[in-house]
Amino acid sequence: MKTLSLLCLMFFFPSTCDSKFTFPLKIYTGNFNSSVDIDFSSLEKNESSSTNELSLATDPSGKVNFLQMVNNLQGDSGRGYYIEMLLGTPSQTLNILVDTGSSNFAVAGAPDPYITHFFNSKLSSSYHSSGMDVSVRYTQGNWVGKLGTDIVAIPKGPNGTITINVATILQSENFFLPRVNWQGILGLAYKMLARPDSSVEPFFDSLVRQTGIPDMFSLQMCGAGLSASSTSDPLGGGLVMGGIEPTLYKGSIWYTPIKEEWYYQVEVLKLEVGGQNLNLDCQEYNTDKAIVDSGTTLLRLPHNVFNAVVDAIIATSLIQQFSSGFWTGTTLACWTKGETQWSIFPKISIYLRGMNASQSFRITIMPQLYIQLVSGLDNSFECYRFGIASSTSGLVIGATVMEGFYVTFDRAQKKVGFAVSTCAEKSGSPLSEIGGPFLASDVSSNCAKTPAIQEPVLWIISYALMGLCAFILIILVILLLVPCRHGDDAGGGVTDESSLIHHRFK
Repeated sequence: MKTLSLLCLMFFFPSTCDSKFTFPLKIYTGNFNSSVDIDFSSLEKNESSSTNELSLATDPSGKVNFLQMVNNLQGDSGRGYYIEMLLGTPSQTLNILVDTGSSNFAVAGAPDPYITHFFNSKLSSSYHSSGMDVSVRYTQGNWVGKLGTDIVAIPKGPNGTITINVATILQSENFFLPRVNWQGILGLAYKMLARPDSSVEPFFDSLVRQTGIPDMFSLQMCGAGLSASSTSDPLGGGLVMGGIEPTLYKGSIWYTPIKEEWYYQVEVLKLEVGGQNLNLDCQEYNTDKAIVDSGTTLLRLPHNVFNAVVDAIIATSLIQQFSSGFWTGTTLACWTKGETQWSIFPKISIYLRGMNASQSFRITIMPQLYIQLVSGLDNSFECYRFGIASSTSGLVIGATVMEGFYVTFDRAQKKVGFAVSTCAEKSGSPLSEIGGPFLASDVSSNCAKTPAIQEPVLWIISYALMGLCAFILIILVILLLVPCRHGDDAGGGVTDESSLIHHRFK
């Protein structure tokens, strides 16, 4: 369903660092796991001073204090961003991964080698088991567990406690990984993705229903341009539940419609590398789907798009002899400390459809966001990984891009917003940009392909067919029994030799 790509630390071997470049570039071999004059007034954007959007530092009702949510996240792009939550009675403290690409709230319910502690449901007097098994499979990793309900509070979130559905993870594979500092996952997508089915109310739906906060949240992830694997100083950010905090972004918020309410599916119109259009059919960018997913580490692109981006980066940066392993995630690029050649890499821009279908805007990331520092290797060098990967499950705007922006998820108005993040800069230079509006007349009016039938819909169809089969079977049994009662009637009786059952199983 989604990706949670996590970086594995590698040891540095000087013998692998031969270089053919004039600048001090070295290659490190290793392994790790790896998005005309017209009226533009109808293209929605929100100025910081606008009164049309919920942009208050506090909510007068007292339910929400956005300022206390400003720094409620920790983590980094390589291992995800997490929030502290208090679960059960008495409360048990857990760090929970924030994931906009799934819909289940799940916590470790049993020991695991890679986590420090887990939620013990037997110690919570407010926990109630539903008796239902539940399992979720992600692009990387999966888990199985039991579904139940309990109460939860968020120290740096909306006031009070709420009752939520929670899955206790009893077994998992490649879900909890080395050096992660979280013990569960908070799925913030729509109920269509909830498991075992959409009758399980997701966390945020419960929060909105029980507290009355607006049906929206926003994210700032402050790992832009910093190490993706440092453990000494966890990076930060904010999950603002119920609105928008204006101190977390600069300029305007630009909105794109949510195409389908399962993932946060958006419509990508085109990509540019170094200002040059890739000139692909816009449906290529939306193959399968294009989504905004905080739980995915990288910018993930459909195979053809990924190849075009790599070719364009190579052509634009004039590094044709750059190791192919760097692009596929099997090697790192290393420079002598302080001599990283940022200028050789181009900007990458993603064009999104505006709220007016005939217009668009672009979000742009600098190379410091997609050429990502990896720490803990060698004191003499700074080594980097490629923050973009090929995907077989659609285009995913993951942490590589999201770290450059303050991203709003306005579920009530069915739109996702992007603004330049206040923490997306390095040495005073911005690492992201937003531009627009632009005409979208040069692309199709609908670049997003009709999504395939989603799994919950398939379940509904399956249940309907099962009901129909049961009804037909009852009719058949009745037809079978009725002739048996009248088997002694003379002439015209239905015998075993001519019965439907005989012919059905012959």
